[in-house]
Amino acid sequence: MLTLSALPFLKPAQLRSPRSSPRGQRRHTLPASEFRCLSPEDAVSVFEIEREAFISVSGDCPLHLDEIRHFLNLCPELSLGWFEEGRLVAFIIGSLWDQERLSQAALTLHKPQGTAVHIHVLAVHRTFRQQGKGSILMWRYLQHLRCLPFARRALLMCEDFLVPFYQKCGFKALGPCEVTVGDMAFVEMQHCVRGHAFMRRNSGC
Repeated sequence: MLTLSALPFLKPAQLRSPRSSPRGQRRHTLPASEFRCLSPEDAVSVFEIEREAFISVSGDCPLHLDEIRHFLNLCPELSLGWFEEGRLVAFIIGSLWDQERLSQAALTLHKPQGTAVHIHVLAVHRTFRQQGKGSILMWRYLQHLRCLPFARRALLMCEDFLVPFYQKCGFKALGPCEVTVGDMAFVEMQHCVRGHAFMRRNSGC
């Protein structure tokens, strides 16, 4: 139910000649592009993007505002936001799950002893869509999961039309998902998170 340009853009101030600033004076500017885990303070920005992305398609959101705050309080390390000049443009929120397949309870629970990361939602701000940002963010997220020693696999549920997108991201379909929302049915997909120890030794994690 889930479902970035790849090159960061520069602020005009960054394009000026160094002569425009006093010699030795350091500019205090926000990074052009930044990936970081989300915090509860990001919840409203997250919900605004999610609401616009999903309400028009399915009439409902995977996570409501209180649920977003809930997961960002419990497991912020399982989220990832893409910020452009301090503005959130895309995000993923996940939690831990401790069973082989997703069940209805997985929509609201975080199981701290679990080894499966349930990806609840991936959403991109409307002005940044059709730029490949979703694929890039998912790739970055999976790399992030490989740095977490407890993460063994990633699970998600999506509608049929999103299956090709997630297959391109390396997910494999497990079949129909047990979870339903109203009259909506989903396909459950899985991505094995391998090589996490190697990634920790070689990527500064």
